Amino acid sequence: MMGEKIVRAPFRDWRQEPRLLLTAWVFFTRVPLPAALAAWVGYSPAMLRGSARYFPLVGMAVGALAAATYLAGAWLFSPAVAVVLSMIATILMTGAFHEDGLADSCDGFGGGYTRERVLEIMQDSRVGAFGAIGITLMLLLKYATLISLAETGEAGLVAWVLVTGHTLSRAAAVGLMRFLDYVRVDTGPKAKPLADGISSGAFAVALAITALPFALVARLFENGWLLALGCLPVGLAAWAAGAYFRRRIGGYTGDCLGAAQQVAEVVFYLFAAGLLLGFETLPAN
Repeated sequence: MMGEKIVRAPFRDWRQEPRLLLTAWVFFTRVPLPAALAAWVGYSPAMLRGSARYFPLVGMAVGALAAATYLAGAWLFSPAVAVVLSMIATILMTGAFHEDGLADSCDGFGGGYTRERVLEIMQDSRVGAFGAIGITLMLLLKYATLISLAETGEAGLVAWVLVTGHTLSRAAAVGLMRFLDYVRVDTGPKAKPLADGISSGAFAVALAITALPFALVARLFENGWLLALGCLPVGLAAWAAGAYFRRRIGGYTGDCLGAAQQVAEVVFYLFAAGLLLGFETLPAN
């Protein structure tokens, strides 16, 4: 009952917000909580639905790890090594949660011709040819784009792009949850507890959190506010992904959310790289 109260009135009992945040943390990362804290947080499907507003904040933490790893790697090694280390750090932190969703989505949509067959393939834990090709190309594109960023911008700006990209891409996934229907009703998928969707208020909170790194970049770098324009191509990519998912299977699955996050992240990096190539650099204020 307490879980239901959280979902229906998310702002009335603010004391529950830390539990929702930690629920999102447990769901999206491999970083364990102390036993006593985990027991206090507990779990229920309604708690997980209520925690969706904090998915971008968890993404911000993942991006912060990527940024810190990149800065350390760039100081000790080359930018190329720093980029690979930052990618490894985020995969270890999340357990390749979103990458796995991308691979399953590529297998399902690539190998299935009917709605039922797509969903059946996506349930299979094995990675097929479409999944292997999709995840390989996505990682290569992410690596190449981040290398372009490293070559055109200062290390501090690249670090902020990483933080912003991870945050924004989680918000894109939350947007799909808000506006699409969940299409699978068995017990297997990653996001079944989110099948009832999220409220407009929770989505607004997610967007407000997403605005934070953009505001900091605008404050720290001359013309840094231009990075906020990256919301446009990311939003367009999320809309296109949502339209495709709706046409093919009638909505989204947990794997679709992972795929959308990966696509949104890379789209933002591509925009940032193109922006820096156009302006050569965004100098610090």
